[in-house]
Formats: sequence, C-alpha cells, structure tokens
Amino acid sequence: MSPSPSEARPAALGGPGGLHLDGVEPSLYAPLVESPNPQDDPYLKLVRPLVEAYLAFWRTGSRHIKKSLRLTPSQFDVIATLGDTDGMTCSELSHKTLVTKGTLTGVLDRLAAKGLIKREAIQGDRRFTKISLTAKGDALFRKTFSAHTAFIRPFFERALTPQEVEQARSFLLRIRDSFNRDR
Repeated sequence: MSPSPSEARPAALGGPGGLHLDGVEPSLYAPLVESPNPQDDPYLKLVRPLVEAYLAFWRTGSRHIKKSLRLTPSQFDVIATLGDTDGMTCSELSHKTLVTKGTLTGVLDRLAAKGLIKREAIQGDRRFTKISLTAKGDALFRKTFSAHTAFIRPFFERALTPQEVEQARSFLLRIRDSFNRDR
C-alpha cells in the first residue's frame, strides 16, 4: 500500500509530524519538494529585491512624512486619500488606504482632534458616517501631497524611464492581483 499524500511529504511541508496547512491544497506546496535547487527559482529570486525595494521606499517616505510634514504615514495616507474627494465612509477609506481597519479609527480620532477631518452621519442611513477633510485638512492636503510627491519623484526618475514606470506598475498590479485572487 502506498503512503498517503501527507505521509509522502517531508515533515516541514505537512508530512508526518510536520506543519499542516489547513485549507491549503497540498498540490500548491508539493512542487517545492520537486525543485532540485530553490536558489535557482526565478520567482524566489524576485522576492528579496521586491521586499527590499518596498522597505527602502517605506523608510525613506516615512522619514520625510514624519520629519518634514509632521504626520504619521497613516495620517498622511488618510489625508491623501480624502483629498480632492467629497469624503467617504470608513469602509471605503479602509479599502483605499494602506491603514488597517483596526488602526483606522485611532488615526481618524487623532486627525479629528487636530481639526483636519470631520465626521458626518449620512442622511437616511445613520449606520454610516462620512469622513471628509475640513478646510484646514484640505489646506494641509494641498501642501503635503505636492511636497511629498516632489520629494519621492527623483528616486523613481533616477531608477526608471517613464515607459519603465508604466511597465513596473503593470507588473506590480498583476503580482498583487495574483496573490489577492484566492483570498
């Protein structure tokens, strides 16, 4: 009698005594066992530079936002997302920003305390609140968004041509969508 699929896998990949990935089809991680040399895998070679580029961007951008604009990255994200809009619900805001749902309420509370946003009940449905920039928040958006864009643009211009920017954006969106497809 041949071993069951879980018995045939090494322990590290869900075999006997190993990690079992609940809800993950074994065929999704079985090919890793068959790869003779993971260091030659072109997809794995992409991971480190992708993460390093993100971290470098995040550190540089966050430092500028904190030091020059005197905002946290989450506050800047919310202000930039609300800028040039009539406002949006918390749900819409959480989908359009990089701020987690658990953090968003605290960020909004701090922005409201600074007089940068206002919360208004949506007529006809009191379950929802519309978040929008105040006049002070809009003035800050106009100042900070253009300042931050001017700060980060040279980093991209130094590395990529305009055509490469479009290609990189397309590639990154496809990678994002591929990972989000099975969520």
